[in-house]
Amino acid sequence: MSTKKATSDKKMPKPFLRKGDKVIVISGSDKGKKGNVVEVILDKQRVIVEDVNIVKKHRKPTQNTPGGIVEIPAPIHVSNVMLVDPKSGEPTRIGRKVVDGKNVRFSKKSGEIIK
Repeated sequence: MSTKKATSDKKMPKPFLRKGDKVIVISGSDKGKKGNVVEVILDKQRVIVEDVNIVKKHRKPTQNTPGGIVEIPAPIHVSNVMLVDPKSGEPTRIGRKVVDGKNVRFSKKSGEIIK
């Protein structure tokens, strides 16, 4: 019997990004590009942003779809993106506070609540 703990026992940090958030890439080859979050991958701490980190995937033909080279967005680490401030359009950090008994996210730059 192994004494090692399973990796799933680790406590995951709470995600600050959600599907549909407008983000800007702050590092990497796509630095400066803006896009919406399509998917959040919690266990790997990554997000898929539309039109960012595009890779070419070679697909085999099937009965339903033709084969060929397809361009799809690949995941990018959450540390490489920042949320865009809804008021000013600049990158901002995110805070959390309780408003009317509900936890809400707010922009650290402008103080505006993020929907």
